[in-house]
Amino acid sequence: MKKLVIILIVFLGTIQLVSSQEISDNALGIRFGDNDGFGGEISYQKKMGDINRFEIDLGYRNHKNYDAFKLSGIYQWVWSIEDRLNWYAGFGGGIGSWSYSNSNNNDGDEGLFLNADGNVGIEYDFRGPILISIDFRPEIGILGDYGKDTDLDLALSIRYQF
Repeated sequence: MKKLVIILIVFLGTIQLVSSQEISDNALGIRFGDNDGFGGEISYQKKMGDINRFEIDLGYRNHKNYDAFKLSGIYQWVWSIEDRLNWYAGFGGGIGSWSYSNSNNNDGDEGLFLNADGNVGIEYDFRGPILISIDFRPEIGILGDYGKDTDLDLALSIRYQF
């Protein structure tokens, strides 16, 4: 227990010492990922505080026999690694609809789903208005058959900051 307390104190102290990078007020772009099929998302980030922001993504996924639309919201904390290089972590959720069709036997199904999402990533802020990032988003299915297990989404994002 004593070791856990010491590790927690060191971790929190390190976070306090790491200076935050200036977060743009707004960023709009595209996030390409490969979770349950390749898909793209329109992504918007809004600054909430000195080291906090909210990200909302609206996207489409396409995989062999099914399609899905999804809306995700992620609250993130952003920390600086070096000048213009940041890492971030956060949590949130997603809601969407999916449809399944098997052309071999004309089976089909559709429905709604709800996910709990985590998020961790690294980003590079170019001196211009471009922000590029790669992130990892585990998604845990809460309701619905689509994504009913844990899915791991790895994505590349390019955003315009304003």
